[in-house]
Amino acid sequence: MLIPGKTDKSGRSANPLLTPQQERERLRDLARRAEQELAGVQMASMDELTLLSNRHGFTALARLGLNACREVGTPATLLYFTLDEFKRMNYLYGRAKGDDALKTFADVLRIGFRENDVVGRLEGDRFVALLTGSSVVEIEAIKARLDEILDERNATAHRSYDIRFRVVQVEYDPIVHDSIEDLLGEAERVMSR
Repeated sequence: MLIPGKTDKSGRSANPLLTPQQERERLRDLARRAEQELAGVQMASMDELTLLSNRHGFTALARLGLNACREVGTPATLLYFTLDEFKRMNYLYGRAKGDDALKTFADVLRIGFRENDVVGRLEGDRFVALLTGSSVVEIEAIKARLDEILDERNATAHRSYDIRFRVVQVEYDPIVHDSIEDLLGEAERVMSR
């Protein structure tokens, strides 16, 4: 008995209407479509400029991270970043230089955090990092490490301006924060003070 998609003992296509070559081509076509769908999903969750997760991608990954922390009972910390004088930089030097500053800062964050930390760009000059398994992180030590990496980038770029940032920290509390959106909302309120 022949079953669609299977071959019999002699290796002939299970679909008597397709030759083995046609069956292989059909499988290649299905694989190409699956790759295109995956690429579309990835692009929908990635910031094109910085190649970090965008808000959508960050919240999806951070939601998974917080759920794991809640289940296991481990802490988490959200770090919320903005670039100093970003609007002024864009105005004085142009959008291309502003984009360059965003890409440079994204690279600094990519280098400065662990692989299991969730890092993203929310919008404009706002970036975030969710550190799972970390409570009350030493914000000054993190800032110093990121400043050191950024100082290297600033020195080698030979620009007429330096990229600097501000950061605030919010500890995840499952009683106070029902979701990643609650945690982000608190971080935005703290940053705007």
